[in-house]
Amino acid sequence: MMPNSSERQYASGGQVFAIYFRHVRKYPVLLGLVALGAIGIQIADLAAPWYLRRFFNLLASSAPEAGAIPELLGLVAAIAAIYLAGWVVRRLQEASIILLESRVMTDLFSSTFEYLMGHSYNFFISRFAGSLTHRVNKFARAFEVMFDAIALQFFPTLLFVGGAVTVLFMRNHALGLALGAWAAVFVAFQLYVAKLRQPVRAARAEADTRVTASLADAISNHATIMLFSGKRFEHGLFNAVVEVWRKATLRSWIADNAIWSGIGLFMIAIEIGLLWGATVFWGRGLLEIGDFVLIQAYLLTTFDRLLSINRELRRFFDAFADSSEMAHILGEPHRVPDAPNARPLAVREGAIRFSRVNFSFGAAEPVLEDFDLAVRGGERIALVGSSGAGKSTITKLLLRMFDIKEGAIAIDGQSIADVTQDSLRAAISFVPQEPILFHRTLMENIRYGRRKATDEEVIEAAKKAHCHEFISRLPLGYGTYVGERGIKLSGGERQRVAIARAILKNAPILVLDEATSSLDSRSEALIQDALEALMRGKTAVVIAHRLSTIQKADRIVVMDKGRVVAEGTHQELLERAGLYRELWSIQAGGFADEPVAEAGAEEIEGQKDEGIEDEKEPPTRAQAK
Repeated sequence: MMPNSSERQYASGGQVFAIYFRHVRKYPVLLGLVALGAIGIQIADLAAPWYLRRFFNLLASSAPEAGAIPELLGLVAAIAAIYLAGWVVRRLQEASIILLESRVMTDLFSSTFEYLMGHSYNFFISRFAGSLTHRVNKFARAFEVMFDAIALQFFPTLLFVGGAVTVLFMRNHALGLALGAWAAVFVAFQLYVAKLRQPVRAARAEADTRVTASLADAISNHATIMLFSGKRFEHGLFNAVVEVWRKATLRSWIADNAIWSGIGLFMIAIEIGLLWGATVFWGRGLLEIGDFVLIQAYLLTTFDRLLSINRELRRFFDAFADSSEMAHILGEPHRVPDAPNARPLAVREGAIRFSRVNFSFGAAEPVLEDFDLAVRGGERIALVGSSGAGKSTITKLLLRMFDIKEGAIAIDGQSIADVTQDSLRAAISFVPQEPILFHRTLMENIRYGRRKATDEEVIEAAKKAHCHEFISRLPLGYGTYVGERGIKLSGGERQRVAIARAILKNAPILVLDEATSSLDSRSEALIQDALEALMRGKTAVVIAHRLSTIQKADRIVVMDKGRVVAEGTHQELLERAGLYRELWSIQAGGFADEPVAEAGAEEIEGQKDEGIEDEKEPPTRAQAK
C-alpha cells in the first residue's frame, strides 16, 4: 500500500508557527526570561567593544609614565565585569530554554498523539504506520531546532546588528548607514534564497520520510519476504527509494554551497568597504584609533553571527520541512468526529436498527444499498454470505469506524451519529477476524478489555477463553511479551486472547467477526461453549463462514451484494432453496474439513471432563439435509 496524495502535502509556515505558538504561550514567564536573556547578552556584547575602544584610545594617546595605568586597569575591570555579567545571563537564559523546550516538546508529543488517534480508521489504513511514527517524532524534535535557532541565533543577531548600527551611527553617520544598508540587503538575500530553496528542502524531507516508511514496511513484513524469497526484490525497491533520497539531498547540499559562496562575497565587500571608509574619516580627524577596534570587533561578531545563522538556516528549514508534514495532518479535520452536542450512549436493551443505509468506500461500487436490519435486544443473529457481501462492513459501520452516506444506524433508538464514539464502543465487545495485540504482556493485553480489572479477573476471563492453558506453560506466564502485533503467538492463540479480552469487557452488545476462524476444531468446540456463556443475555452479531458455528443463532441473516436476501433459523433456511442451503451443502458435502453437526452442551462438557479431543465426523449429505 502506497501513501495517498494527501500524505505528501505540507502545511504553510503560518500554520506551523501557529501550532508551536499555541504551545509556547502557555509558558509566558519562561518565554519572557528567554527574551530578557537575549537582550542582556547583546547589551554585554555591544558594551565590551565600546570599552575596548576607550582602552585603545587611551593607549594611543598616553605614554607608560604618564600615569594612565590605573585608568587602563579600571577599563580592564569594567570589561571583565561586562563579560562576567554576560556569562551569568547566558547561563540563566540556557536554563530557561531547557525548561521551556522540554515542557513544550512534551506537550507537542501529547497533543499530537491525541489528535492523531482521533483520525478515522480509513486514515490509518491509507498510510504507513512507520511514516506516521516518524512524523510525530520529527514534529516535536523540529520545535527544539527551530526554537533554538530563533532564541539563540535569529533574535540575538537582530538585536546585535541593530545595536552595532546604532553605535556606529553615533560615531559616524556614514559608517552606521553603510552597515545598516548592508545588513538589510544581506537579510533580504537570505530570505530570498531560502524561499527558492524551500521546495528542495521539502523534497528532501519527503524522500527521508519515504525511506523510513519503506524500511518499516519491509521490517514489519519480514516473514513474507523470507517465505517468498523476496530479499533481493525488496533490496532493489529500498535502493530505489534511497537513490531518490540521495538525489534530493545532493540538490539540497549544492544549493547550500551556492548560498555560502554568495555570503562570502557579501562579507568581503562590507569589511573592505568599512575599513576603507574608516581610514578616510580617520585621515580627516573624524575617527580615532579606538574606532577601528570598535568597527572590527562589531564586524567580526556580526560575521560570526551571520555565518552561524546561515548554518542554522539549513537546520531550521530542514526542521520546518519536517514539521510541516505533521502540521498538515494536524490541520486535517477528523473525518468521523463526534457531533457538537454528542451525549453518552445509554444502552437499555441493546436493540440495533439499520434503516435504509447506503455506503461505499470512496468512489467504488456501493457496498450496502438501502440496507435494512433490525436486531432485538438480547437477540443472537448470524450474518452469512459470500465474501464481499458486506458482512464485515456492517460491523465497522456499527462501531462507527466509517460514517454512512445515507440512512441511519441506531441502538435503542439513539442514532450512533449523535452519541460519543467512546461510549458507543464501550457498549460493544468486538472480536475481529485477525486480532492484533500490543507489544505488551499477556496480562496487559487481556486487561485492555477492562483496564481496572484485577489480576484474578483477568485470569478468570483467560480460563473462560481457554487461553489460560497455553499461558500457564510459558516461562513468564501472564508476564510474557507477545511481540509486535502479537507475532510471537499463533493465530489461534491470538484469537483466544482477543476473546478473553471481550469476555473481560462484558459489554451489552457483542460482535464476533469470524472470531473462531484461526482455531482448530477441538479448540473451537471449547471456545463455542465460552462464547455461548458470553452471549447469554446480550445482543450478539456473529459473522462466520463456517456455518457449523452459527446453527444456534436465534436468526440467520443471509446477505448477497449488500442486501438481505433471506433470514430465518438454520432449519428454516435449509428447508428453502437459496444461497444458504447452497453454502451449507458445499460445506457439509466435504469441501470444508470442519465439523458442521451441532455440538450439544453435554458433548462439550464431556470433552472438558474426560479430556476427549477427537474430532466429530462431519455429517453425510443426507444428514445435513
